[in-house]
Amino acid sequence: MENYLRSIRIGLLALVLPAVVSAQFGLPTQIEDPVQWQQSLQRGDSTLTLVMEAEIQEGWHLYTQYSDPNGAMPAEFEFVGEGTGYLREGPVEESETHTAYNDIFEVDETFYKEQGSFRQRIRLLDPELDQIVVRIHYQVCEEVCIPGDHEFVFRLKEGTTPPPGKMEGTDARAAALGAALKLDLKYTERLRGSDAPAEAGESSLWVIFGLGFLGGLIALLTPCVFPLIPLTVSFFTKQSGSRGSGIRRALWYGASIILIYFLLSLPFHFFDSVDSQILNSIATNIWLNLFFFVVFIAFALSFFGYYELTLPASWANRVDAASERIGGGVGIFFMALTLAIVSFSCTGPILGGLLGSTALSEGSVATNLTAGMLGFGVALALPFTVFALFPAGLSRLPASGGWMETVKVVLGFLELALAFKFLSNADLVGHWGLLKREVFLGIWIALALGLALYLLGVFRFKSHGGSAGIGWVRRALALASLAFAGYLAYGLVTRQPLQGLSGFPPPDFYSVVELESDCPLGLDCYKDFEAGLEVSRESGKPILLDFTGWACVNCRKMEEQVWSDPAVFQLLKDRYILVSLYVDDREALPEDQQFVYRFNAERTKRIQTIGDRWATFQTVNFGSVSQPYYVALSPDLEVLGPAVQTTDTETYREWLTAGLRAMEP
Repeated sequence: MENYLRSIRIGLLALVLPAVVSAQFGLPTQIEDPVQWQQSLQRGDSTLTLVMEAEIQEGWHLYTQYSDPNGAMPAEFEFVGEGTGYLREGPVEESETHTAYNDIFEVDETFYKEQGSFRQRIRLLDPELDQIVVRIHYQVCEEVCIPGDHEFVFRLKEGTTPPPGKMEGTDARAAALGAALKLDLKYTERLRGSDAPAEAGESSLWVIFGLGFLGGLIALLTPCVFPLIPLTVSFFTKQSGSRGSGIRRALWYGASIILIYFLLSLPFHFFDSVDSQILNSIATNIWLNLFFFVVFIAFALSFFGYYELTLPASWANRVDAASERIGGGVGIFFMALTLAIVSFSCTGPILGGLLGSTALSEGSVATNLTAGMLGFGVALALPFTVFALFPAGLSRLPASGGWMETVKVVLGFLELALAFKFLSNADLVGHWGLLKREVFLGIWIALALGLALYLLGVFRFKSHGGSAGIGWVRRALALASLAFAGYLAYGLVTRQPLQGLSGFPPPDFYSVVELESDCPLGLDCYKDFEAGLEVSRESGKPILLDFTGWACVNCRKMEEQVWSDPAVFQLLKDRYILVSLYVDDREALPEDQQFVYRFNAERTKRIQTIGDRWATFQTVNFGSVSQPYYVALSPDLEVLGPAVQTTDTETYREWLTAGLRAMEP
């Protein structure tokens, strides 16, 4: 169990935290970077030595490049331009380090505390080389772990080395560009306030719990779990001294299943302090979305029967042996753990889909996942508990057979559909143009038709046994799949918003057809604040500032479900100047607009892309990092009311109307 938890957390550290750094480095967070860097350059007869020194807050550990990679993330160095103007001589040298055993990862970790330094000898190939740029990616931990990035710029010409720790680009030009990001807002006290109902978060958790419960019910119908129900219940009722004892043991077995899946979600809470950043990174980072695409393709192929995704057999053997050796309540817990391990080939892809769904949902990833895992565990434990109380019901269970393979294939098609959602996220953020709305809908239509044909027996997968027969359940599912394909085709042909799927297909303006407007619902919008402000001042209309994202699911829901309301649409079209700023846009800014923004004396952020600019713009002026996020401003930059993130149409319409009233003399 501990090894399994460790593997989950290591995987997240390796995949999520670098993306957090990439997407959000430099934004103010609740935890300031506890590492301060200094640099110096030492000149020898034939070599240079780059010295990078770290001052670390008390209690924190900075992990070095030679720390065990199975633990916290080791430091990594990137030497920009190596091999063209210079070469490194030997590895990066480290000052005295500390080593300690980590109980969570079960490895020895190497780290600095309080202070440490890295040194790298350099041999110049180009005597005219002006500078050497070195980037370090690192992780520091105390009770929580946070990632960090820092860039060192070593000036090689005498008298040009910047002050220790100062990043290139923090000159007068950078100061001017940074000052331009800060608005002279009036009545900023109006920003405070919230229109969201207090129970919204709780309602969302219940929905996720319900999804997890549904996933658990589906898992019960797979060949990895279903045959175990009568065997396990019979064991408890027959091997106990009395029926009451058997019931108690079976109830504890069910409770143990719930506890195990709850425990599986706990490692995700280690990242709770950077939760919003994880959400944003998963939603917008190209490489993470491509990773999820590959993973879900692998899950689908396993459900189609081409191979099985299993945990090492030794895990199940050891746990099963422990359950026999220990006995009692602890032994029953290990029996439940054995079930979780041996059924992984069926439950693993479903749990992966649950993780993907929580990553695309509002709120805390860790809290959402815990709610979903609890729902999954409750559903999985339910039959063991119910049939222990009413063993006569076992005779009514359907016999195991080919219908369970049908369940797996249906899940495989669902995994494929989710895989293309993650590929679409990467395509939108990267502006590749591979999965325009029509192409995406076409793929989903093909998957829905393929599922219908499979259910009707037109084809089957060779790796599966004989046909399970075409009963009324398969016919009903096939009809539902055909209806879904028709619904998608309607949206494809008519270009109408598919409100039932809002947020999943690409936006309507991301089309293979050249449209007059590249804004939601054909509205006129501006994707640069200054351009929108100029039009606002010319027309006298207020600005609707829309902080959005290409891969923002909830932004698409707002546009397709709330903005499409006739009254709301008319207000946006006729009464407001819409300014949509995409905080995840990875398109590079022109070089003369790239700079380093300084939040304060210690914290900076490199502004290299359009998304960098608008994400920083949102943080600096409104203190927010979430999307969608709406602010109403007058042409004179007066805040017209509280910023909102509501998804309620009536509330949003009233908010737009209140902003117009605030403009009246």
